[in-house]
Amino acid sequence: MADQKRLAYSIIQFLHDQLQNGGLSPDAQESLEVAIQCLETAFGVSLEDQGLAVSRTLPEIFEAAAGKEPEHIRANSEPVTPSEDDIAEAERLKTEGNEQMKAENFEAAVSFYGKAIELNPSNAVYFCNRAAAYSKLGNYAGAVRDCERAIGIDPNYSKAYGRMGLALSSLNKHTEAVVYYKKALELDPDNDTYKSNLKIAEQKMKETPSPTGGPGGFDLAGLLNNPGFMSMIWVCFSTLSNDSSFHSMSGMISGGHNPMGAAGTSPSTNDLASLIQAGQQFAQQMQQQNPELIEQLRSQIRSRTPSASNEDQQE
Repeated sequence: MADQKRLAYSIIQFLHDQLQNGGLSPDAQESLEVAIQCLETAFGVSLEDQGLAVSRTLPEIFEAAAGKEPEHIRANSEPVTPSEDDIAEAERLKTEGNEQMKAENFEAAVSFYGKAIELNPSNAVYFCNRAAAYSKLGNYAGAVRDCERAIGIDPNYSKAYGRMGLALSSLNKHTEAVVYYKKALELDPDNDTYKSNLKIAEQKMKETPSPTGGPGGFDLAGLLNNPGFMSMIWVCFSTLSNDSSFHSMSGMISGGHNPMGAAGTSPSTNDLASLIQAGQQFAQQMQQQNPELIEQLRSQIRSRTPSASNEDQQE
């Protein structure tokens, strides 16, 4: 079943990429959206299940099956000496890719970087920049692959190690991420983003569930790693200060975006409303009885997201 989920995830990722690429008629877009929803319901997966990602995208798997080597393998096996015209055009394409990144058109950025790579596959910056675009799209496996290629071209390229660490952290591979963040810091010791992300990755690596892992007997590490609990906490905090948030959140969840339920389930609106109300009451009670725990939760939530600010600067 695990392999079926991975395959379903790859298909959903492919369909989502096609949807984002544009150029489809409204009817075709609607058909793809329905197909994605059907697959998510049938297999209980979604694009948020990044741990199901494999090292190659579906088109690359197809190319391999059809006897056509993927681009990054061809680049490894067939050294290319680009002409001066190719180098100049590749730089132009890279610059256009950077502009698309600034405009948050990440699919277009991937395309421009890919074209630059085709013209000059020996430039580590192109791979590293495309890795950043892949990460923005949630394709962390693709980002890891491009970072590996960039490091293979330039083993002293600190940004490639930093972006590799960020992608691995997003895949919950914190032990590996620590290794790459340390290497990035070795090459760029004054980089505050690497220092911060390393600290977060090391903390997550050390966290293990424990019956007494948090104040008052709460397993704080385990709770913070539970997506359902984290979703409820945010709902609870928001409803403490804004009753309208309760109604909007209740409506959103009842509309099919239940962050606390299993994929494919359809709990009733009343059940969800009751669950949120119970969570609100719990948060109010905890805030009165144990404000230190609530503040620690808030602090932990704020500190658990690695920063990509330094990585957003394209070369």
